[in-house]
Amino acid sequence: MTELPGGPSLPQERRLVTAVPGPKSLELAARKAAAVPSGVGTTLPVYVARAGGGVLEDVDGNSLIDFGSGIAVTNVGNSAEAVVRRAGEQLAAFTHTCFMVTPYEGYVAVAEQLNELTPGDHEKRTALFNSGAEAVENAVKIARAYTGRQAVVVFDHGYHGRTNLTMALTAKNMPYKHGFGPFAPEVYRVPVAYPYRWATGTDNCAEEAAAQAVDMITKQVGAENVAAIIIEPVLGEGGFIEPAKGFLPRIAEFAKANGIVFVADEIQTGFCRTGQWFACEDEGIVPDLITSAKGIAGGLPLSAVTGRAEIMDAAHAGGLGGTYGGNPVACAAALGAIETMREQDLNAKARRIGEIMLGRLRALQDKYAGSASFSIGDVRGRGAMIAVELVKPGGKEPHPEATAAVAKACHAEGLVVLTAGTYGNVLRFLPPLVIGEDLLNEGLDILENAFAQL
Repeated sequence: MTELPGGPSLPQERRLVTAVPGPKSLELAARKAAAVPSGVGTTLPVYVARAGGGVLEDVDGNSLIDFGSGIAVTNVGNSAEAVVRRAGEQLAAFTHTCFMVTPYEGYVAVAEQLNELTPGDHEKRTALFNSGAEAVENAVKIARAYTGRQAVVVFDHGYHGRTNLTMALTAKNMPYKHGFGPFAPEVYRVPVAYPYRWATGTDNCAEEAAAQAVDMITKQVGAENVAAIIIEPVLGEGGFIEPAKGFLPRIAEFAKANGIVFVADEIQTGFCRTGQWFACEDEGIVPDLITSAKGIAGGLPLSAVTGRAEIMDAAHAGGLGGTYGGNPVACAAALGAIETMREQDLNAKARRIGEIMLGRLRALQDKYAGSASFSIGDVRGRGAMIAVELVKPGGKEPHPEATAAVAKACHAEGLVVLTAGTYGNVLRFLPPLVIGEDLLNEGLDILENAFAQL
């Protein structure tokens, strides 16, 4: 029997032929333990052989429903036709020259696409890198070069990467920062408008959080010392927190009034994930700089900083770049991913996913409102970036144990889900935007059964 390839041709069905993980995955897990450091963790130790659409097929022949997308990377699905075609053609032509040595058209074409797609009609420039953390670090470099200032302001519950500077920018200690210091200096953290957990209630959240943030920046740092304010329009690892409406515009206005570069970290939220090309469009925000990665290239490593031409051009010649930044194969994949997003209108598909998921999850919230073991305290998100926050009954105390139990039950039944949140009590859902509605609803059935087991 000829094995089917991955990609869109893979049968879109959940199929369990062994326990999860199966024996071949367990053998590979043992090899991993002997070859890979324990610091490289694994959410679910099933070893993937093929993937496409909304499923992952492992080495044991199990087909799992994918609600993770490799952490919001395979927005267009695994091995999307245009990504494979364009990347394959480039692979056969050449794999690398280093854009800083002998450049190539693909890099320029991706920059042109990002300059067009990102918010704002001002003149823009784009520089390409490898990872989200690299993009954030380079945004800081560019902002410092442009302003001549050093301080960087970030927010509670934010996540920006695992390098030394981006660990300093990231809020959560475990597992991202613990034991890895000292961290880069001149980083300051201020409150974010977290509606579910704001002490005086959701209605007061945006105004009070913005006032507190501005007050702290003004008094503790000095606005005249701040090079950049960096925020995720929807905070990812922090628990898919959508800041209360009005908060982001207020922070952006403060930045503009004080000559501070406003940076939207769209690494997880970008490329149709929230039902728009970029999440900051929801409130009409036009950032000075946008960092992007993850969904940009259909699974190949690529990231970008896109922004106002006068800011991007502030760095001296040779000050930006890297050996692999804007690799030609990754650039070709990005052009294929953007082609797919346009042709299949993945913004509309993301909005439809959100409509289905939010409806069903809110029904679950109502169903378990009187549970003695847990509560779904909050259901939130936009597009195909959805989360539920689990708490103990009678209040808002985080319930990470229930969260882990639900995730484990889902994994055993062939549904890949991820956890998140500063308190470890958030289930986050990031299905590929090409997932079929039948598969999406089957995944939600599994999730509902997992809750019933608590």
